[in-house]
Amino acid sequence: MPEQKTRKAAKQAKRDGKSANTQAGEYVKEEIEHVREGKHGAKNTKQAIAIGLSKARRDGVKAKPSKTASKATKKKAAQDTKASKTTKKTSAKRSTAAKKALKTASKKTTAKKVAGKKALSTQAKKAASKRTAADRSAAARKAAKTKGSAGRKAAAKKAARTRRKSD
Repeated sequence: MPEQKTRKAAKQAKRDGKSANTQAGEYVKEEIEHVREGKHGAKNTKQAIAIGLSKARRDGVKAKPSKTASKATKKKAAQDTKASKTTKKTSAKRSTAAKKALKTASKKTTAKKVAGKKALSTQAKKAASKRTAADRSAAARKAAKTKGSAGRKAAAKKAARTRRKSD
């Protein structure tokens, strides 16, 4: 069950006109935090991200799977989207079993390997390398549009500070 602050942040992102992926990012961030805190484990960074995306879709975020995603991933995404539309109560047995499985996974892996800075950086670079330059450029243009004047000003100041540090 997603935390209230995560839901609020995702709703705010939606109101701001951000993409579904940005909205889903709040849920992924929450999941990474859970792994770091030791609430449960994950085999790898991809699994932690997948859990976050699944929670987002079940909460009504319209995050589509990538075009290159496997059949199984697309099927799971469709199930999650369908689950967001129905109000069927989750089976207590299934919920307990899922939590138990994730908790035992934490003993096999360390939070550093899954949710550490290096692991997340590696995952992000790998994901970015699969995107085309045109795709990245379009995303940057959209981000600039939805940022707003105050956001752009803050980003410009931050960029200037970063340039000063590197000189």
